[in-house]
Amino acid sequence: MIHSDWDDWLVRDVADANPDGVAIWYLGCNGFVLKGSDGTTIYIDPYLGLGDPPRTIRMIPVPFDPADVDEADAVLATHEHTDHVHGPSQAPILENTGATFYGPDDSVAVAREDENWTEEWDVTIDQLAEVAEGDTLELGEFTVHVEPANDPDATHPVSYVFEHEAGTFFHGGDTKPTDEFERLGGEYDIDLAALAFGTVGRIPDKQTREPKRTRWYNDENQIVECAAALECERLLPSHWDMWKGLTADPTALHHHAASFDYPRRLEIVEIGDRVDL
Repeated sequence: MIHSDWDDWLVRDVADANPDGVAIWYLGCNGFVLKGSDGTTIYIDPYLGLGDPPRTIRMIPVPFDPADVDEADAVLATHEHTDHVHGPSQAPILENTGATFYGPDDSVAVAREDENWTEEWDVTIDQLAEVAEGDTLELGEFTVHVEPANDPDATHPVSYVFEHEAGTFFHGGDTKPTDEFERLGGEYDIDLAALAFGTVGRIPDKQTREPKRTRWYNDENQIVECAAALECERLLPSHWDMWKGLTADPTALHHHAASFDYPRRLEIVEIGDRVDL
């Protein structure tokens, strides 16, 4: 069972919002909530777990209890890692709202087989839907394009482009640079891009538990390389706050981005913050 010291204020903030265009809340780690002007509400990679101490140690609050969520149209996963597909974080949202979980095949396999969401929670098999690169989803007022991602640590990662009349939001999951982003930058007019950022640290190996030099996320140069290729107006660094030993200072990116045409602006947010398209 998930417990949050924040009670339900963030869930209520989302439920009570009436954005003119699209409101986006940062949930920490790589989690986001999108809500459009017509009320369509989409969760992306919400993770409310504590990690696997002492290997991975959560450094930020758990922002809400998923059992408090009663408005959601979809939950999207970018890849199969625990902090992106997590039954205790996501299945209660499906259970309460009837929303559909969308993810690439390996992500859906975690929900169907590894964690048995349909047995552990009141979730039906029809609520677990596979997507692949090239797919397009119509989710209420959002058109969502499934695009490639480059995460060498994942077995099948994807990214998502959310188009709305108010603007376009890109969520890259834990992607690093890829030649595909030049295509995406030319194909979409991306207003805001969320990209994972962190440092290189020493994390205990999953099998041996011996400290191992670990790079899971973009460094300062890689994240700006992604943003420049995507030609995004605003860059929102994510994931920098989450794991002990891999946290980073996103304000340092001002210097790395200064000589590039894109991103035009950095959008520095903390867990619980809202930004708008």
